[in-house]
Amino acid sequence: MAGHTVIQFTSGSRGNQRMSVASAGRRYPCNTGTMIRHWVQLLTREGCPVCVQVHDQLTRLAAELAFDLRTVDVDAAAAAGDTGLRAEFGDRLPVVLLDGREHSYWEVDEPRLRADLAGS
Repeated sequence: MAGHTVIQFTSGSRGNQRMSVASAGRRYPCNTGTMIRHWVQLLTREGCPVCVQVHDQLTRLAAELAFDLRTVDVDAAAAAGDTGLRAEFGDRLPVVLLDGREHSYWEVDEPRLRADLAGS
């Protein structure tokens, strides 16, 4: 389901319709005035000092800008049978994905990340 967004309508207790968005396995309520919480995924590998620096920067930004941060070691994922991330991104680590889409690599493009998070 990665990279796909599913919108589901359900009836509320008073007969009104509510909408929720499921993205990469997470469901977010969408009501007027409610914001969807973004998620950032950091693709990394063991022994990558730049990856550690980027993780520290994203951890600080997540606390400030209120997004979910997930880290995936592409080599560990490949060893577990999911070779897709390493095949696609392994030569550019660290890679930052915003809501499942590539945002930047080798470093955090902080001005762009702030703008993209504020623009939704």
